[in-house]
Amino acid sequence: MSIETLTSAVRSIPDFPIPGIEFYDITTLFQSASHLKELSDILYDRYKDKGITKVVGIESRGFFMGPATAIRLGVGFVPIRKPGKLPYKVIEETYTKEYGEDTIQIHQDALTNEDVVLLHDDLLATGGTMVAAYNLVKKLGVKKIYINFLIELEELKGIDHFPKDVEVNSVIKF
Repeated sequence: MSIETLTSAVRSIPDFPIPGIEFYDITTLFQSASHLKELSDILYDRYKDKGITKVVGIESRGFFMGPATAIRLGVGFVPIRKPGKLPYKVIEETYTKEYGEDTIQIHQDALTNEDVVLLHDDLLATGGTMVAAYNLVKKLGVKKIYINFLIELEELKGIDHFPKDVEVNSVIKF
């Protein structure tokens, strides 16, 4: 299987969630055992030698491949969630989206200065959510951060919002 095969399996839905937006639906990738295995293999191969100690996934679509990647790497999984979803003491980051502000949170004791983190989400568009997640994880003083997406919308140039010394990868690019 190839990246091209995975790319062709992504369903494109025009005018969702609002007119003018083309939505890339990754659920079609997860419905196929061979596609799911291929995604898992790609992520494992890309990060197996990076010293990752925790995979951090962003609610909610970062919860699909984030835990699967953590299992393959033999490391823990940490969720970043919307306010009110985590039961213990949290730190948070508020950021601006196209249509207002949003906030994400992580448990204050989820990561340490010994952790090497793989931050994972499904889509890189403008980069706002992941930049906020990066800033949140950085506040916990981790050793190193890698960033991964399943899909990148290159024309939106979201990758330009990350520090140049941070490795940012996407499996599929549109």
